[in-house]
Parts: sequence; C-alpha cells; structure tokens
Amino acid sequence: MRSYPATGFAFPCATRYELYPSEWRPIRKVSAAMTTYSVYFAGELFDHKHLIGNAILAEAIERHSDGRYACVVPQHLEQATGRAVDIRNQDLKQVMACDLGLFNFDGTDLDSGTVVEFMVAKFLDIPSVILRSDFRSSGDQDKDGDDWNLMCSFYPRVRVFGFNAMSWYQESRDGASGVSECTSRLYARIADAVIEQLDAVRAQPPVAESDEERIRALYEWATCFPGSGLEAFCGPDFVDEIIESKRGKGLL
Repeated sequence: MRSYPATGFAFPCATRYELYPSEWRPIRKVSAAMTTYSVYFAGELFDHKHLIGNAILAEAIERHSDGRYACVVPQHLEQATGRAVDIRNQDLKQVMACDLGLFNFDGTDLDSGTVVEFMVAKFLDIPSVILRSDFRSSGDQDKDGDDWNLMCSFYPRVRVFGFNAMSWYQESRDGASGVSECTSRLYARIADAVIEQLDAVRAQPPVAESDEERIRALYEWATCFPGSGLEAFCGPDFVDEIIESKRGKGLL
C-alpha cells in the first residue's frame, strides 16, 4: 500500500504531486467580492478525539482560506429529534446541498457512514477531497494503490491527500511551548494542504457539463431513492435552488 512520508503527497488518481515539506504559508488574502463555497465535512464523530479534531480542522480551513471555504460539520447540526432516520436524512440533504465534500478516510477499515456520504457525493459529481492521516497500510489494492477498499477509488473530480500524522505531529511539537501551540501548528499545516486540494478539485470540469436534463434528473433521483421521507424533508424547491446556486459558482 502507499506510504505517507512526513512531507505528504496529493494525487488525483494515479498522478502524484509532492507538496511543501514543512514551510508555513501565510493566511490567504482574497477580495471582498469572493465566493464562499460550502464543504461537507465527513468523518467519524464518535469520541472526543474525533469531535474536537473535526471542529479544529473545520475552523482552521475557514480561517486559512479567509472564508473562501465554510465547512458544514455534521456534529454541529441541530437534531430536531433523536430518530436515526431524521439524522440520516439531514446529513444526506447537506451532502447534496454543499458545493464540495471533504471525506476523512482514516482507519484500517473506513467509517461506513462516511463511505455512504462519499458515494452520494460521487453520484452527484460533487467535487471531493479525500483526506487520510492514518499511516497504517490497509485495503486490497497494490503497493501504489490507496489504503482502502478499491470500490472507493477511481472516481472523477476527486483529489486524495495523505500524510503521516505521527510525523507531522512530531514536527509540530518540536520547539512548541505546549499543546496549544503544537495543535495550532499542526492544524494550520493540514488546513493549508486541504485548501490547496479544494482549489484544485473545484477547477476540474463537471462530468455532465451543460447537460441540464441529466443534472436535474440526478439530483431529483438523489432526493427520492433513499426513501424514508428524504424527498419530503428536502422540500419542493430544493433541487432548483441548489442547481441554481452551484451553477452560479461554476460547479455545474
């Protein structure tokens, strides 16, 4: 399986690009007329490490992009009820509505909920970034393949960024005055890398470019096929509104 050295690598499909090793880049400055892109932030959220790590990285991405990217973090969404189907429907609606997706593919076995959300995003050709910080080898691909099941690979409009979390943590810890400074250094570095990949995948052309009928059919079916009240939960104008919004941002 592919190894992730301290420098980190980013690669779309088989092409790989080496990124900066340890330089700290300033927060980007953009014009007041910038467009803000929503990013669905998918990943595990089942213990304190997941929860705080998700929150810190999401905030760092927004800050270091100077507001160009705003993460929608499922753990921050208000839940009207405790019913599992309502939580599912709310998350699927957000996947469909967001402009891009960020999918955390850590662990020796990927989080099943994250995989479902990734596949919905790919069904709709939503530009997506896969982030893996886990340095363990896994999956069923060859040594140059991804560290997860091959059924989650080879999709268009996807950028994959992997890095060795232990190496980056140790580099961030070196010379830091304490945990707070180490955390700030580490997540600033991760955020800069993610932003670079979001910029790159957003520039890739859509699969169904200018095919209005196909785009509308895909989004309408995406609200329908999961069943269990999702179509009603999305509402009658949902598809029209998100298609118009994404087209206005050059994503469709």
